[in-house]
Order: sequence, then structure tokens, then C-alpha cells
Amino acid sequence: MALTKADLVDSIHEKIGFSKKEAADMVELIFDTMKGALTEGDKIKISGFGNFVVREKRSRTGRNPQTGQAIEISARRVLTFKPSQVLRAEVNDTLKGKPITEEMIRRRGGKNDDEGDEE
Repeated sequence: MALTKADLVDSIHEKIGFSKKEAADMVELIFDTMKGALTEGDKIKISGFGNFVVREKRSRTGRNPQTGQAIEISARRVLTFKPSQVLRAEVNDTLKGKPITEEMIRRRGGKNDDEGDEE
């Protein structure tokens, strides 16, 4: 299950008491501010949460995996997120003493790292 923008609006509406319109405007303002900073190349540092950073990737030569032909991969900007130690610890603490179940893996859309690729 994913947390959506609508979920954020509902949470602000319920916990703070803003109208849904005010909560939606607040969420939009926050996201617009973040997008603006990132498009300008600025870092976003949110204490206790993490850092958003735009990195410049230079052009490079790659290979088409089907043909093996060399291709030029153009320069681009990529957005990265690095969680803070606080967030990382909190996420991991929720799993302490609990085995990772197949349901958890399925909900996250991932594979169990303990399983070997037996194909």
C-alpha cells in the first residue's frame, strides 16, 4: 500500500483540523516549494527525515543488451534520496524481533534477499 497525496491531505485534515481545501493547498505548497528547490539544483535537508539531492550525470557509452551495440547515454540529472539515521533506525526498529514475512515482501513489491535465484 502506498501513501498518496490524498492520504497526506486527509491526515492533515484529521490531525490539525484544517479544512480539506486548506490541507490540500498546504500539501501542494510544500511539494511546489520542494520541486522549485530541486529544479534550481538546491539540496533539500529535512532534519530527522533525510536529504533530497539532484546529481548531474555525465554522458557515457553504454551497450544495447540485445545487440551488444555501443550507444551514447546522454547527460542527465537524477534525483536521489538518502534517509537520515533517525528515519533509518525508526524503520528498522519496527521490524525488531519480527520475522520478515512473504506478505511484507509482496506489499513492498520486492524479493526476499534470502531466496536464491534458482532458475
